[in-house]
Amino acid sequence: MSALTLVLPFALPPAELAPDLGKHLRAPALATLLSKSSTSRRHPRHEGLHVLPHERWLAGALAGADVDAPAWTPLVMRGLGIGAELGTWFLVHPGHIEIGRSHLLMNDLRQLALIDRHSRALFEAALPYVRELGLDLRYGDASTWFLRADEWAGLRTSSPDAAAGIDITFFLPSGPGAAAFRKLQNELQILWHEHPVNQEREAHRQPPVNAIWTWAGGSGSPTPAARLFTDEASAHLAALAQATGGGTANPGRLPGGDAILYADLLSAPAIGADWGGWIAAYEQIDRDWGLPLLAALRDGQLARLDIVRTGRDTLTESSTTRLSLRKFWRRASLDTLLT
Repeated sequence: MSALTLVLPFALPPAELAPDLGKHLRAPALATLLSKSSTSRRHPRHEGLHVLPHERWLAGALAGADVDAPAWTPLVMRGLGIGAELGTWFLVHPGHIEIGRSHLLMNDLRQLALIDRHSRALFEAALPYVRELGLDLRYGDASTWFLRADEWAGLRTSSPDAAAGIDITFFLPSGPGAAAFRKLQNELQILWHEHPVNQEREAHRQPPVNAIWTWAGGSGSPTPAARLFTDEASAHLAALAQATGGGTANPGRLPGGDAILYADLLSAPAIGADWGGWIAAYEQIDRDWGLPLLAALRDGQLARLDIVRTGRDTLTESSTTRLSLRKFWRRASLDTLLT
């Protein structure tokens, strides 16, 4: 029998919203799994994180050790069939930053809707300038490029989801290479300002691409400590899953053997404060994953199910076994699900 870990980013809503959301949410399978868990542990709150709790947890699970931040760019490159070779490589996401009088704001990158043709055109425009700076740039897919910057090895970066929707000043890169990054960012903003891609996007009332988001720098050829399967994840996470020997999760068939199942349906509505969409996504997770996982535990197909739920600054881990499901005196409750 195998053990699975179900990771649910943004499954823990802000505490002040949980009671009202609980009145409308229907997720009986997940409520049962959590209410009848054999162990449950809530990690201390961490304010001002440069990466979100589930990102740090996943980075540690894949590294097989506790880490402060993801350094998984070489694995993402491997998942897309791109050799990382030597040096330090960073994930690069094209994006849009709103420049206000007192703040800089970047919305959820999932909403950028950048198509491959446009992304390649912007990439080709940027490539000569990047090489002039002694850096290297590789194309992965429409939302994911790769930057080699060996002198930035100590650069402190933040994940795009941690920075999305709030003033990004705190989340901009700092440390070795930060000044060079700012120079690159400014030059790309000028370079792309009147690019035909942005003219076409603005004609369709889409925000122009005027920035890059750089993070998750790493080097070498790491060996993943776990297999990852993803559901509705960003392109770079889907590539990461491929590099671990996992891939896209299929609700109709659970992964065989020990694995991590990363269901990312809640991130977009939570970041966008679309709580109606968040409830609908939660109920879909309950149907697609909660029900079959509960059945697999009851039938003995699974020895143990671990569930990792996170919010912006919190993380809770629970373990449920076939034996703990027999705790008939524990009533399934959404209070357990949302706290």
